Amino acid sequence: MIYDPISDMICQIKNAGRKSKEKVDIPASNIKEEISKILKAEGYISNYKRLDDKKQGILRIFLKYSPDKKHMITDIKRVSKLSMRVYKKTTKLPRVLRGIGTAIISTSRGLMTDEKAREEHLGGEVICYVW
Repeated sequence: MIYDPISDMICQIKNAGRKSKEKVDIPASNIKEEISKILKAEGYISNYKRLDDKKQGILRIFLKYSPDKKHMITDIKRVSKLSMRVYKKTTKLPRVLRGIGTAIISTSRGLMTDEKAREEHLGGEVICYVW
């Protein structure tokens, strides 16, 4: 059985946003926490919290909505998958919707946005697009 926990996280966030849920609970991991940190810094979610459940933990993500009750994440797409990894050089890093969206990149210095990776002249694996 092949299981992609990042794709599962993305799917749960999208589905919770469509249902106008206040929060979503997902199994915690360090990479999911780093993705949540970037989503919070970019203004796509209001907050996140890691809860202890005597196992691997739970990552509670608090979703953010605009004043007219629209989810702040219009869409979020997984780019690099288990079956096909996508790597880009610094000069080839994607611009999501001409800079309106954000690409999350896994670099040698950890996860960061496409903008920060360009500033630091780093390439890496393109995890997902968010807008």
